[in-house]
Amino acid sequence: MLPPLAALRRRVVMPRLNRPDLWLLIATAGLVGLGIVMVFNASYFYAQDRYGDPFVFFRKQLLALGCGATLLLVISHVRLELFERLAYPLFLCTLVALALVLIPGVGTVRGGARRWIGVGAFSFQPSEFAKIAVVLYLARSIARKRERMNQFTFGVLPHLIVVGLCALLIARQPDFGTAAILVLVLVLMLFGGGARPAHLIGLTLAVLPVVVLAVVYAPYRMRRINSFLDPWSYSQDIAFQLVQSLIAFGSGGLTGVGLGQSQQKMFFLPEAHTDFLFALIGEELGVCGALLVLALFAVVGMRGFRVALRHPDPFASLLAFGTTLVLLLQAVVNVGVVVGLLPTKGLALPFLSYGGSALIGALVEIGILSALSRMTG
Repeated sequence: MLPPLAALRRRVVMPRLNRPDLWLLIATAGLVGLGIVMVFNASYFYAQDRYGDPFVFFRKQLLALGCGATLLLVISHVRLELFERLAYPLFLCTLVALALVLIPGVGTVRGGARRWIGVGAFSFQPSEFAKIAVVLYLARSIARKRERMNQFTFGVLPHLIVVGLCALLIARQPDFGTAAILVLVLVLMLFGGGARPAHLIGLTLAVLPVVVLAVVYAPYRMRRINSFLDPWSYSQDIAFQLVQSLIAFGSGGLTGVGLGQSQQKMFFLPEAHTDFLFALIGEELGVCGALLVLALFAVVGMRGFRVALRHPDPFASLLAFGTTLVLLLQAVVNVGVVVGLLPTKGLALPFLSYGGSALIGALVEIGILSALSRMTG
């Protein structure tokens, strides 16, 4: 039985192009441009009050954009063979970095989580780059084993152990949201690579009790679930940010209150420039602005999956599939949290939220998709 992606790819004629997917780049540019404007807009007063410099977050985001755009340009010209050669070494380096984060004195604690490694005046978040490393590892490993992916002990179990170790290190930071994203990517890439659905369903059912226990026996996670189910009862406590986010959306209406006119960013919505930036978009640009953001993500998703379906190489096809999944899943989770459809998780909105590692990582992922799109029609 052919893997689902391979079964679809063989119906397509694949002419070779020498330029990347322009629609993918245009949609990315739209998201990044809006993100820069909104980060400045959301952080101006907060940065002035906390640091005495209203441009501190804006400058850092511009620096990250410059680094990310440079990497995007370079990576978009990388040949497929180099991606394959780097897949395993990059994954090993990522595991080392994730382990180093947990060592006191090496990892930096912010907001109760140890997720950063400081290098001089700069710091980076290894978990953001772990998403890329995991996709590269899975794409190469699954492509090499594609003839035996229907065997649980050969096609599923080794990938579960390796990616599970990575997810466990991230969950220890703690960053349960990113760990969950990696597990979802694992399951979907295994399915796309030809693993038997029965194996994946059984694996999911086996993992569910572990997830339930992790929630029940961690008081802060249980409180998050309770606040998600009834945020108004916790409006002055753990659900304060969610309640302020819902107020922001309600204030925005169809067309918004106007760019720069938000009231929630005036110290009501905590750190609105980070994970809850989508709420500010909903307030200032309304439903129309929020739908525009979702439409741009839809374009990124469609063009990314198009590359996955049309690329003739199994490794490249899986790499495009996994990279697109990472971007879309993170966007879906962030939007779901901001509008109250999912429990609160500290996941950035790709291309838009403030965060140097997150922005650079997202642009690297677009660079990978751009490189792969050069070989498709």
